[in-house]
Amino acid sequence: MTDAVGSIDTPDAQDEALESTQQKSRKGGKRAKKGPFKRLGLFYRQIVAELRKVVWPTRNQLTSYTTVVIFFVAIMIGLVTLIDYGLNHAAKYVFG
Repeated sequence: MTDAVGSIDTPDAQDEALESTQQKSRKGGKRAKKGPFKRLGLFYRQIVAELRKVVWPTRNQLTSYTTVVIFFVAIMIGLVTLIDYGLNHAAKYVFG
């Protein structure tokens, strides 16, 4: 059966029967066979493997990124302070 975008066709009875038999034959999967300590060990091994894939910035890149962030935050603090100061004086002018 081919589905088109926006199709309202329902799945065939054969597809439903196949899905129900696949669901019944699977009981717990691989997790049920391992103990909690083996799963925890696997979890930490996967963390270490993922961290080895990370491309860490060099010292120069880290310094330049930090400088840009601090500069941007300082500009935003100044902008918010100016807007707050202006709105404060506008409210005092309007409300007395």
